[in-house]
Amino acid sequence: MADALTLFTSIGLSEQKAKETLKNEALSSALKDAIVQAQRVHGPSGVDKAMGTLLYSMASRLRDTKRLAFLSDHIAQRKICTELQLAAALDFVKSHPQDPMNQKEFEDACGVGVVITPEQIEDAVESVIKKHKEQLLKERYRFNMGLLMGEARTALKWADGKIIKNEVDMQVLHLLGPKTEADLEKKPKVTPHSEMNNEGKSLMEQLRGEALKFHKPGENYKTEGYVVTPNTMNLLKKHLEITGGQIRTRFPPEPNGILHIGHAKAINFNFGYAKVQVSISPLLPTVEFVSWRWWSGSVSFSLSYTAPSQAFCLFLSFRGHAYVCHQKGEELKGHNVPPSPWRDRPVEESLILFERMKKGLYAEGEATLRMKMVMEDGKMDPVAYRIKYTPHHRTGDEWCIYPTYDYTHCLCDSIENITHSLCTKEFQARRSSYFWLCNALDVYCPVQWEYGRLNLTYTVVSKRKIIKLVETGIVRDWDDPRLFTLTALRRRGFPAEAINNFCARVGVTVAQVTMEPHLLEACVRDVLNETAPRAMAVLEPLKVTITNLPENAKSDVRVPDFPANEAKGSHVVPFTRTIFIEQSDFREVMEKGYKRLTPEQPVGLRHAGYVIFVQRVIKDSQGKVVALEVTCCSSTETAEKPKAFIHWVSQPLKCEVRLYERLFLHRNPEDPSEVPGGFLSDINPNSLQVISSAFVDSSVKGAKVFDKFQFERVGYFSLDPDSTADKLVFNRTVTLKEDPGKI
Repeated sequence: MADALTLFTSIGLSEQKAKETLKNEALSSALKDAIVQAQRVHGPSGVDKAMGTLLYSMASRLRDTKRLAFLSDHIAQRKICTELQLAAALDFVKSHPQDPMNQKEFEDACGVGVVITPEQIEDAVESVIKKHKEQLLKERYRFNMGLLMGEARTALKWADGKIIKNEVDMQVLHLLGPKTEADLEKKPKVTPHSEMNNEGKSLMEQLRGEALKFHKPGENYKTEGYVVTPNTMNLLKKHLEITGGQIRTRFPPEPNGILHIGHAKAINFNFGYAKVQVSISPLLPTVEFVSWRWWSGSVSFSLSYTAPSQAFCLFLSFRGHAYVCHQKGEELKGHNVPPSPWRDRPVEESLILFERMKKGLYAEGEATLRMKMVMEDGKMDPVAYRIKYTPHHRTGDEWCIYPTYDYTHCLCDSIENITHSLCTKEFQARRSSYFWLCNALDVYCPVQWEYGRLNLTYTVVSKRKIIKLVETGIVRDWDDPRLFTLTALRRRGFPAEAINNFCARVGVTVAQVTMEPHLLEACVRDVLNETAPRAMAVLEPLKVTITNLPENAKSDVRVPDFPANEAKGSHVVPFTRTIFIEQSDFREVMEKGYKRLTPEQPVGLRHAGYVIFVQRVIKDSQGKVVALEVTCCSSTETAEKPKAFIHWVSQPLKCEVRLYERLFLHRNPEDPSEVPGGFLSDINPNSLQVISSAFVDSSVKGAKVFDKFQFERVGYFSLDPDSTADKLVFNRTVTLKEDPGKI
């Protein structure tokens, strides 16, 4: 171990990276062989860091190790000296798996010996800039410089990218001159509800940004790591005949059915990129909630493929690629575990034992079917089928053996002729097993592509942790509006469009992204400001009697649904002698800067056209203000315009209002360095405030569950499913603007 560690650090790997590499037996063995081969050319100390980086990259990406010495020689002889050349070399090796290696063809394909002069780079960049000169002069430094780089690199395939970039920067500077103040100004914000950004790209085009590097349908073999077999091209031809060359993706949710904000990004990317297959129909209401714009796919179930899946398993066992194992689950945990003592059992024996598993002749955990392969992270022989006697929600007790993700994922994709299987980054370690299984069974092999997860601060999304929150009574259920599951966001009132806009603005990259909740809330405000009609609600009512109006006085006041655009409609509310205002809109003692109602200071009533003046303050036995008597006059009759106009209700509906804040006190409740006591010790005691006797105007009387309103001067609210005919319940979705004092 120490010798290997020294060997790996000698080529420039950090000690930590070297130790991680040693955990993966397959990778460390390949890297040792590559370094030894290179040292035969240069001697023990002749492999520098640049060469070492290429050797490591080659060893970690090469699947066909019989070509390892050949490629190591080319790297050691500095015939392959860039990542670009190495990628071309690996592609050539993949596409010629059976052929005797033709060295000239190989070196031509890898650009061996090609020399790009500075003059060639200068000429190529000059040609590209000339082509885009008019647009460059118009947009200046807002022009997409990546386009210039891309076209220059296409013209000079083997040139050093850094040199090209330097030349592009220099020639652009020569054409445009230094950046001006106007160049440095931020681009104007997009109209909030618009689907176009200021570069003219739709939000879905932003999401597709990462997809620019994807293979075209039928060109799976061009993907890094894809293994080409003698039958690959024939299988791809049949695949294209079935799909007609269209792109097909699918959204594969977790079997437990708990979708959260990270899944919204996955749904957006899958639905936005192609026609989609969706598995597990109980999730459809949630999936459709955030995918209404693009839903055009079909629904499928992994268990629909039970028969072919088990037939594939028998075929895999028959070919000697799988075996029945009796090791316990705890014996299989970790990396570099000893090989199973049953790994080399006869094929016929495994076939018989697998039938016994199917017939329920083993207890749970007594036997599994394992595949003979090693994954990227060093995990050896992953399980394909295991025994489980818990009834399934779709098939009941029909089956007692169930396939694992590692086995089912690629086969379902293959059967459904998926072109691009889009997964988050943690599944990258399963890409080689994905390819291996399809090739071991000689079936069409799709391509798995990985992208970075979307995480939010001040929350947890783990199924286990949410179960703990539910079991301890901290939250009511999976749809508690303080959580960030999609059902919870829907219940809280987050519009699908806002969630989709947020996902698009985050974008799709390989890097993991962690965002603050207030950025999502800003997207929610943008949408609700345009779509949620106004109403008036009073959360802490204070009774006000207008003494100079008759006892039976009643008039109708017309209130615009959207004050900024009154053409979008209006509603009518009653105005009577008794109204209710917010307790916070009255103070008995005048304070500097306070602009609302006091005994010395009148206020206007929104939309009513009246100004009120305090005549008498009524208190209870404890001295608390419980009511006011006022007089009113028309706002046109007052000599001085009121300093403020407050909202009010009259003959209101009684309702319950639930006000939500962040569930956790710290940004990263799962981080022990930030929360030593664990996430359950980090609960915000003020995350939910229930107001049982709020008042809302009668315009909301016919509202349906999930209908959304802006309660003027209070916030955005959504009607909760707990509402009854006798009592409406509203959840506060977000405040009108971000609270700078929020925890």
